[in-house]
Amino acid sequence: MTVTAPAVAAAPTTLNRITADDDLFFKLHSLYPNALVNQLAYRFDERLDPELLRRWHAHLATGFIARRIRTTRFPFARAHWEPATESLPLVWSPTPLPDSEILSWFLEQAAVEFDPARGLVWQLAGAHTASGGTVVTLVASHVACDGGGMMHAIVDALDRLNRGAEPDRAASAGRLVGPVAAGGRLAADLGDARAQLRAVAQGVRAARRARGVREPARNPRPAEPRLPHAPTWQAAETIVQLELAEWDAVAAAAGGTTNGLLVGVAVGLLGRSGRITDGADVRVDIPHSMRRPDDPRANATTGLPISVTYRAGARADLPAIRAALKAAGLAYQDPATVPPIQHLQPVQMLLPKVVLHRFARTAKAPECLCTNMGRTAQNIAVLGPHRARDVIMRPVVNPGPVELFRQVEVGVNLAFSCDDDTVTLVVTGGDPDRFPTRTALQDLLRAEFAAWGLTPRFW
Repeated sequence: MTVTAPAVAAAPTTLNRITADDDLFFKLHSLYPNALVNQLAYRFDERLDPELLRRWHAHLATGFIARRIRTTRFPFARAHWEPATESLPLVWSPTPLPDSEILSWFLEQAAVEFDPARGLVWQLAGAHTASGGTVVTLVASHVACDGGGMMHAIVDALDRLNRGAEPDRAASAGRLVGPVAAGGRLAADLGDARAQLRAVAQGVRAARRARGVREPARNPRPAEPRLPHAPTWQAAETIVQLELAEWDAVAAAAGGTTNGLLVGVAVGLLGRSGRITDGADVRVDIPHSMRRPDDPRANATTGLPISVTYRAGARADLPAIRAALKAAGLAYQDPATVPPIQHLQPVQMLLPKVVLHRFARTAKAPECLCTNMGRTAQNIAVLGPHRARDVIMRPVVNPGPVELFRQVEVGVNLAFSCDDDTVTLVVTGGDPDRFPTRTALQDLLRAEFAAWGLTPRFW
């Protein structure tokens, strides 16, 4: 069952063409459906009326993530975004959840069947809890939005809901998605094809000039041990909260920053698991938003890779991490110091799915991914008259074949967000032989936090 949205209002005539990242995620969706997903989760102390969620759903259905991909057969021309006219319905659980099952419920809601061609790219769900509260989750395909795009959609929809405005694509961030292609599409596709061919030529030249630029190398995954697992495995995941004042004080005392401490904890966790050896240089990938005001792009993020040395029995060097982060940011501002692969994105967009699938089957996942969403929680904590006790955002790692996790060499993912008082970390251990269970992951985290003098509270 899907929900039909109101008719599309007048919009700009320029087609909103997909980016290289959109194209990559769309092609990967056909190989690994719904493997790349973002999730927002709320926990409220009081019971919310499901009708409030239905009204929020109506705003989301005419907002920034209400979009579908329309492909073209014109050679070299890119597909484009159009407003979605249908959406997946609100999922409301009729039975209150025991509090002990809240985390499992959050994780289960990420298993959604999306269809980017129809615009079925997000889903809202909610449930009351046995203790009298409410949990809410919004899941969105990475094809349709990155973390920044999802935040933009949420902020806009909540603002309109809380002001009592009616759902209206033309008056909301939904206006940025773009128009429905009408007459003149052939000429538009011809012009885009020409532009893409020029972009390919420019990208190849830039890649040649930057051929001496090297990114930090990743560590190969050790073949042993191999623990017994079922054929399908769910990555170990946990949510942990800490006092923001304590976090900032520890970072400052060690000569680092909030972001640097996040990276330091992640590298220490990876080392404690046995995934890397003493003295290894760990490649840490850090998403960096390139989003501008009124940006129509679904995905507008680049990755900043840095190298961090792991020392067994010692805490990570936060001043060195701080310097590495600064150097990486400066390097990505100059085309001459951007790695060649970044310049070749227009070439990637011309590759057919069969070629990209072949590359994807041998590609490797990040060994250490650290996403810092900053003080986003306080911007989206209010839903109608209610303020959430907890707000969580995370990149989702859905269940899959255990051998696939070993093959792509998933490591650890840490997602950081905070409000004025509390740090919330969503931690995923994607190596089945180093983080076999949630308990094992939490034990390693407790040891790492203790080394820093941090006091965690696990969900």
